[in-house]
Amino acid sequence: MAIDCRRIDVIVRDLRRVATDTQDIEVKESVQKLPASMAETVSAFSNGPGGTIVLGLSEKNGFTAAPGFRAKPTADSLATICSDKLTPPIRPEIDVVDFEGTQLVVAHVHELPPLEKPCYISERGVYQGSYVRVSDGDRKLTTYEIDRLLEERQQPTFDLDVVATAAQHDLDRDLVEQLLRRQRELHPKIFGERSDADVLAMLHVLARAEDGTLRPTLSGLLALGTYPQQFFPRLTVTFTACPARDATTGLITYADARTMAGPIPTILADTLQAVRQNMQEGGAALPLAAVREAIANALVHRDYSPLARGTAVQVSLLEDRLVITSPGGLYGTVTSESLGTPGYSSARNQFLLSLLESVPFSDGYLVENRKAGYRLICDELQRAGLPAPQAEDHISSFSLTLLRPTSPVTEDTSPDEIVAYLTTVPDACSAQIAEATGLPRRTVSYRLAHLVEDGSVVRIGKPRSPKQRYRLP
Repeated sequence: MAIDCRRIDVIVRDLRRVATDTQDIEVKESVQKLPASMAETVSAFSNGPGGTIVLGLSEKNGFTAAPGFRAKPTADSLATICSDKLTPPIRPEIDVVDFEGTQLVVAHVHELPPLEKPCYISERGVYQGSYVRVSDGDRKLTTYEIDRLLEERQQPTFDLDVVATAAQHDLDRDLVEQLLRRQRELHPKIFGERSDADVLAMLHVLARAEDGTLRPTLSGLLALGTYPQQFFPRLTVTFTACPARDATTGLITYADARTMAGPIPTILADTLQAVRQNMQEGGAALPLAAVREAIANALVHRDYSPLARGTAVQVSLLEDRLVITSPGGLYGTVTSESLGTPGYSSARNQFLLSLLESVPFSDGYLVENRKAGYRLICDELQRAGLPAPQAEDHISSFSLTLLRPTSPVTEDTSPDEIVAYLTTVPDACSAQIAEATGLPRRTVSYRLAHLVEDGSVVRIGKPRSPKQRYRLP
């Protein structure tokens, strides 16, 4: 956030202390005229979180007033550049302020709303004239970054792309049958009498290719495919655990490193298993419900545009944290500040998200409690006595960091809410357990899996069946 222009003494004091421009403050002498790069700086601040421009200071002389600087005509020139040289026109707050016996021009450039980005130098065009602030300089946005900004102006539909080289037999029949059964249970009047092919087409699992053949969409392959990586080798998760330097060679080695492939349900299950295994070996564990939600969000909400299909989701388990990085920044109304806030929810891949609401996972479905996922992560971390996750949003990527406990977590000896509830009934499904205990469905799913594994609870029904119930031994 830029500093209030009325506090010029604070600005200059900080500049003198660090002896350079900063991420959100640009200083120029501008004695004769404004530098040619001024439009680039305004573009960069507009495309980022905003920033402050100070004109009339000499950086090479320790941020002192530049002799011969004329404040009023310089302020007018800056306003002209912002109005006439940029698309869309920028309207900064420009003030002439007194400082150490002279005058400076201080301008605050506000961040543009997402629907108006990117701001670019008109004569260069959007792909050659768009900038972003990096450290104390202005960097030209890449084609990929510009495409992501332009994407904000309409709903992306990359998840509907037909995979022309794929066929219906590339879908996992078991997953397809479970999806069809779920949808016919939910919407019998719509899907009850229709053929499987018609239902899959209506759900955008299949779509007609140019040759007229029904073929899988990207969403269909990702949610239900046998091996989507046959067509998109890098739509995977790259997992690494605990990098450390070899005492002999000095090279960085990993306790574990692997690539997770398959449809999203398989990738999620395998990644969770790797995280759980390595956390157990490392001794300081994170709540698995929070880890599951964070990884699922990365897979569901990542960028699936053609330029991003060569980039995997990265999951890095370090000694003190878990870092999950996915291609593409946050989409729509969601920002790092509004994550988890009621009313702020945007789905980049809306068709994929809808499909995954009916794809079985554990004892529920892969996507549940839509809009409450980030809140679940925060709640689970808080319950474990850990800080909220750290979000880092860029145009081209989004990272979520979950800090691990500084020492191994002691076993919780308090009565488990699920076990306590099951003592009062013969058996129950996960939805009944969630309603009775007040726990989120996904939290219930993960605790049930752990309770079944250690023998505290017995599962009734086939694995992955939506009709599973639970009872005490």
